[in-house]
Amino acid sequence: MKNISVATLIAAALLAAPLAAQQNPDRSKPPALGPAPSLTLPPIVKRTLTNGLPVWIVEMHKVPLVDVTLLVKSGAAADPAGKNGVANVTADMLDEGAGTKTALDLADAIAFLGGSLTTSSDWDSSVVRLHLPVSKVDDGLSVMSDVALRPTFLPAEFDRLKKTRLTTILQGRDNATTLAGLAFSKVLYGEPHRYGAPIGGSESTLTKMTIADVKDFHARAFQPANAQLIVVGDVTAAAIMPKLEKQFGLWKNTGPVAKPTAQPVPPPGQRTIYLVDKPGAAQSQIRIGIIGVARNTPDYFALDVLNTILGGSFTSRLNQNLREVHGYAYGASSSFAMRAMPGPFTAAAGVQTDKTTESLREFFKELDGIREPIPAGDLERGRNYEALRFPAGFETLSGMAGQLTTMALYGLPETYFNEYVPKIQAVTQAQAQTAAQKYIVPEKLAIVVVGDLSKIEKGIRDANLGPVKILTVDELIK
Repeated sequence: MKNISVATLIAAALLAAPLAAQQNPDRSKPPALGPAPSLTLPPIVKRTLTNGLPVWIVEMHKVPLVDVTLLVKSGAAADPAGKNGVANVTADMLDEGAGTKTALDLADAIAFLGGSLTTSSDWDSSVVRLHLPVSKVDDGLSVMSDVALRPTFLPAEFDRLKKTRLTTILQGRDNATTLAGLAFSKVLYGEPHRYGAPIGGSESTLTKMTIADVKDFHARAFQPANAQLIVVGDVTAAAIMPKLEKQFGLWKNTGPVAKPTAQPVPPPGQRTIYLVDKPGAAQSQIRIGIIGVARNTPDYFALDVLNTILGGSFTSRLNQNLREVHGYAYGASSSFAMRAMPGPFTAAAGVQTDKTTESLREFFKELDGIREPIPAGDLERGRNYEALRFPAGFETLSGMAGQLTTMALYGLPETYFNEYVPKIQAVTQAQAQTAAQKYIVPEKLAIVVVGDLSKIEKGIRDANLGPVKILTVDELIK
């Protein structure tokens, strides 16, 4: 029988509560779920290598495993002008050959140790993560330091990766979900804002990208002054620090660090509908939103609860409306992408082609409704959902490492984890409503619909939800 965590069972019980509330019109009475459990975490032991590289260590001794993360605080937002995608490509290239090993040698070495090594990049960071038995940590750290600090960036591997990405972009021309994402970013941010272009680069920037661009980004981003090590597992500081010093202590800074340039956020315009033709599409992909907030917003907890109620859970208003009540979509959701710079607020769904206009009306019904005072029952369920699922993020070594990585990247206070649940539970009706009215402004929202225009365009225009503009696939993929 598959093991099921306590947090998962709690969340499952919590998900059932709003469904029962729909059958009971008195939504002012919250479900009797009890208080959220307190969260007691191991202390963070902070050390520094001789080159100034910060190290955080959290001891978790239940299993003989260790998770080591190298966080580099530069991601796609730090791509040089005209070279969109270079950070993402750099992260992909790290394990395609390093030190004296080829890509296959690296994979074999990690597999022999019974572990895994991954490289990744997002908007604000690049990450190398090692996970393996603690008895193999010396050999694992040797491979990890080669991958992070001494990648070979072989031209043949670079060319292969570029061709793969360009092929994926070509395939994206026939993918409505991909087109919706490209169009939504483009109309929200435009150029030259970095968020207005794909994180992994476009056809034009990838075609022009050279191996020298990748090497230059690695040299500027991967420096001790721009990085941090996070170690979680069956270790002690006394035991692990000499091993980290051996592999990372000689790493040197080489010059100015790759950082994002300040980019002003475009002001929201008049509500506009952007249509992209996808002939024969069985569904219409809908994206509705506006530029939201950065991760350091003081409204973080209010927005967390607000979004859970609107579209951040299975029993949210959007999903219950479009999926359960009307059957227009398999699922509908919303989210605030909180990055170092303000990311987008997005409400999204793939809906039946013949119900596209009706779906848009239901979206706006919920987007207008969330700006009104939230009933006490809804608010309590939203707070409980977030508070009760929070501990699940700390159940595994990788989960704990991920939480610490977020804390380090965005400079969150050390008290953040212990204060999270009380601050979520303290969100008031007034705070939630104020946040909704501030950040979800229906008359300023951008609406993107990708679908078969021969079947959906007339209905959308007749609905008079806003002016309509047509975008071509060539405008989105170039």
